[in-house]
Amino acid sequence: MSNARPSKSVEWLQLELESGASSLLLLDCRSHELYESSHIESAINLAMTGLMLRRFRKGNIPIQTVIPKHEDKEKFLRRCKTDTVLLYDESCADWQDGGSPATTLSLLLNKLREDGCKAYFLEGGFVKFHTEYPEHCETLLDSSCPSSSPTIPVLGFGGLRISSDCSDGESDREPSSATESEESPVPSNQPDFPVQILPYLYLGCAKDSSNLDVLGQYNITYILNVTPNLPNVFEHKSHFRYKKIPISDHWSQNLSQFFPEAISFIDEARSKRCGILVHCLAGISRSVTVTVAYLMQRLNLSLNDAYDFVKRKKSNISPNFNFMGQLLDFERTLGRHTPCDNRSTSEEQLFFTTPTNHNVFQLETT
Repeated sequence: MSNARPSKSVEWLQLELESGASSLLLLDCRSHELYESSHIESAINLAMTGLMLRRFRKGNIPIQTVIPKHEDKEKFLRRCKTDTVLLYDESCADWQDGGSPATTLSLLLNKLREDGCKAYFLEGGFVKFHTEYPEHCETLLDSSCPSSSPTIPVLGFGGLRISSDCSDGESDREPSSATESEESPVPSNQPDFPVQILPYLYLGCAKDSSNLDVLGQYNITYILNVTPNLPNVFEHKSHFRYKKIPISDHWSQNLSQFFPEAISFIDEARSKRCGILVHCLAGISRSVTVTVAYLMQRLNLSLNDAYDFVKRKKSNISPNFNFMGQLLDFERTLGRHTPCDNRSTSEEQLFFTTPTNHNVFQLETT
């Protein structure tokens, strides 16, 4: 393999954009906040938490699974093997000539080239290009916001360094594909009983939901069934209350649209001091996603902190990448009013949109 730096200059990119860039696929590997503040025209944003990034590095996961928007994902799949793929982060200053994946940009670049893509990185990154060709950069933020508003690249994909050991305490269950499904045997390290996450809030699997003795032992009378086909076993018993969220464990599913009603249902049970079981089939992906969303909203936790909170209670959790992306979007909307809005939020209603549509959902605060 050639030791030549797989790079393109900002001058080359400017000429491509001037000519219409019909065979160029641009990937912005910076944080979502930096991307929204300004990015090169037509670029697709890749923004991930450190947790998602570590999972990407450990497994043989297709790159399209880390693209948050469905339309961008389709664009990438159509064009990645035919177009020139150009990646950039803030400055590309720490690229290693030997090809060592010291940064996430170089990790992603190496993966694309291994897959046969004509992939390159932009010399000098966004900073150099924006300095020389600002007319080819655009913003998604309200122009009334002061340019000095701080951006915190906590969720960045491009500048985050990855240690070689990647010891993050993840479960041994590695995903076999980007569309991993829970419709498979329950892992051998599945707990024998539902796990208490918070007072009155329990996380479990299908087996727990059908065990009347277990439900009675934990005073569980509310059951949140996060599957499209598993029955509400004791629905005929008047003292049980059920809610079904008909979602499969697949990358195409929009689980986040059900977050508001799931959170409200959990709140109802806990306010009455009744146990509530959140379950799917194996208790590792869909039900975990809902539980993490609840902790983020009610305990004001970041995605990483909420995930770690659940993982300390139940070590074998593994939400699929699409659901992690929806949680990332949920995290942004919970903390985002406008970049220049300094008003207190204690008395305000919270709203969010889902990744696959633009409907606005209201979250009730308690």
